[in-house]
Amino acid sequence: MGVQVSWDTEKEQPPARRAAFASMTAVTAGDKDAWLALFAPDAVVEDPVGPSMFDAEGKGHHGPEGISAFWDMTIGNVERFEFIIRDSHAAGDEVANVGTITTYLPGGHRVDTDGVFVYRVGEDGLIRSMRAYWETERAMATARQVEGE
Repeated sequence: MGVQVSWDTEKEQPPARRAAFASMTAVTAGDKDAWLALFAPDAVVEDPVGPSMFDAEGKGHHGPEGISAFWDMTIGNVERFEFIIRDSHAAGDEVANVGTITTYLPGGHRVDTDGVFVYRVGEDGLIRSMRAYWETERAMATARQVEGE
């Protein structure tokens, strides 16, 4: 495993990195309301970018209703999340985090998703877009039954 990025809470971080960290924190806590509150009213979530099993047209999930439905379809069905961020690149109003998201699914199944997760924020610090670059086939190839989970 590579070097893990840690955010020094004593040091001021770029707004997009703060928003990304808040997003990961809300997801790991299973706090849908806190997660939704991070997004601007005109935000879009593309996870993954392009057509997928979560977004047949590949146009993303738009606004509070679309993003809430995305949570219900994806995040809400996961028992537990772990985020390992190996690198983080902040530039302008965006941050690109490189890492692995491990999802623990009902029935003791586990999937590791390697990707690049890009957040763009507005001047108010709210997320305007979240674009996740990952490959379904690669993630599904890691699916396994985990004893004792």
